Amino acid sequence: MELLAFLGSVFVISLSGSLQPGPVTATAINLGVHNRWAGTLMSIGHGLVEFPLMVLIILGLGEILQRQPVKIGIGSIGGAVLLLMAVGMWRSAGKQASDAQTKTGRPVLAGAILTISNPYFLLWWATVGLTLATKASGWGKWAFALFGLTHWLVDLIWLHALSWTSFKGSQVFSPKIQQRVLQVCALAIFGFGVYFLIDAGRLFFAGRPGA
Repeated sequence: MELLAFLGSVFVISLSGSLQPGPVTATAINLGVHNRWAGTLMSIGHGLVEFPLMVLIILGLGEILQRQPVKIGIGSIGGAVLLLMAVGMWRSAGKQASDAQTKTGRPVLAGAILTISNPYFLLWWATVGLTLATKASGWGKWAFALFGLTHWLVDLIWLHALSWTSFKGSQVFSPKIQQRVLQVCALAIFGFGVYFLIDAGRLFFAGRPGA
């Protein structure tokens, strides 16, 4: 019963994080316009990064991720990646469903890139995630595996719901409205990229002597 209660808390905590607006949310909506399975595929890419990260966090990576130079580096790279993705989204907003957005490989890649380039995702695993993972590992390997699966299922359900809803909406709205939705998503991604870069700059200057 204690393990079940713990897994329930993992589900709720993970859901509260997944529901927060961010680059992953905007991208799932963007790609979902042309591919109802985009969110599911993105969650696979997310898991390809997240599952190994869970193990590395337990082995000591969590402490490294909390170091300020690492935060600055991740924030700078992540911000730059998001800016590039936003520009690509904006340029492709007017294209038809036959274009590259419908390729199944892209959502998987997007899920992986957005995961590894998000400094707040890594910081969450270095703090809250580390606490949960440590507790799960105390029950053994099977409990740790169930913890990881529970956490990932939250992302799978949420991202699939986003892309499915976006796809259904695209069947109702005109191509012009679809284009506007994609452009709004691109602007949101751009805004997150700028925010990541500003936050990395703030950390950089805060750590300089005399700051």
